[in-house]
Amino acid sequence: MSDYLPHEVLLEILHRLPVKSLIRFRCVSKPWNSLIASPAFIDSHFTQSPLSLPSNSNTLIVRSCNDRPNIEYYRLIHNGNDSSSSFDQSQNNIEFPLISRFLDYFKLIGSVNGLFSICEQDRFFLWNPSIRKCITLPKPRIGVKTHGPISCRLGFGFDPRTNDYKVVRIVILPSTTVMNKADKPPLVEVYSLRKGCWRITRGGESFPSGISFNNWLRPVATLNGAVHFGANDWGNNRSLVLSFDLGDEVFRAISLPNGKEFQAGADIGTSVFKGLLTLICYDYECMKIKCCSVWVMKEYGAVDSWTKQFTVDLNSRFFRVLGFWKNGHILAETKLSLGWNLCSYDPESQQVKNLGFHGSPFHSFADNYVENLILLDKPNDAVSKRGVTKKRKCRSILMSLTN
Repeated sequence: MSDYLPHEVLLEILHRLPVKSLIRFRCVSKPWNSLIASPAFIDSHFTQSPLSLPSNSNTLIVRSCNDRPNIEYYRLIHNGNDSSSSFDQSQNNIEFPLISRFLDYFKLIGSVNGLFSICEQDRFFLWNPSIRKCITLPKPRIGVKTHGPISCRLGFGFDPRTNDYKVVRIVILPSTTVMNKADKPPLVEVYSLRKGCWRITRGGESFPSGISFNNWLRPVATLNGAVHFGANDWGNNRSLVLSFDLGDEVFRAISLPNGKEFQAGADIGTSVFKGLLTLICYDYECMKIKCCSVWVMKEYGAVDSWTKQFTVDLNSRFFRVLGFWKNGHILAETKLSLGWNLCSYDPESQQVKNLGFHGSPFHSFADNYVENLILLDKPNDAVSKRGVTKKRKCRSILMSLTN
């Protein structure tokens, strides 16, 4: 590999380089290309590179959607530079590689370690914006043709025990939306990136009776090798978090604090704040959102460790909390006279900064931007925008990465 450096030293150097440099270095020689694109190096770069840790990320990747026509945009926002006066949007755009068959927005299932899971009906994709690569997944095994009309709750997570990324489909069978003792348990289908296929698991056997999901359209939190859904226990008039472990493929209920705001039917979403399982709870008054409280579980699995971090008085300014900056600021949607905008909110000073992004409500999303080489070893497929040849596509990827 090199006449001057031992292989171990070369690996140590490459592990510390950003993704852009590694993509360029693949052109040095065939051995370098084989090394950088190998599954072993992709895994070791992710685990050893300081740039691959979400906790080290000072950048958010934000999704905003425009209507008429329905187009979705992905942009990077850097921490500490969240004012519209000093933010140059043109330097931080990331081209979205897919086109909807129905001229609509894609459903964003979630993102983990910089990798996005996206779908449109029975078409599923994984997208790594840091290397500008998107792959198409095989069609799921459970569908309308095999099981009739179905409803699906989706999740996307990372299993650290097998170093694998997994898409989860929880399929609610016809005739019910709330599970009870007389109903059939849901079917659980899991796609494994390592195995490259869908598999119907026995996870539905552990699905607790009398439980239904809330916020079906929102992405869910992934933490500690599990995906976490907001759910309702109507029989006991309470809300809870229902986790699905990606390793043993078992559902587990996580209780919430006592209180009126955690009754069944409450508007509760899951997220991750400073590495902790987080609840985003909306309180309504006269059909309008009054405030939003953020709770964190300081010790994972310990119900007594739920702690209210802060409460945001929405006061008709904010519509929905999207995510959190590394410095604790909140990224949220807000409604202005000319439409919906993204803003940054400081809970301590209660100052609001408009980030200058305009878009449709319900479709925005934000997460830490993490660079890695995931999907680099996967075959290319034709999911990019029409009219772009393979040669032009490769050239545009290299140019976008090196700019």
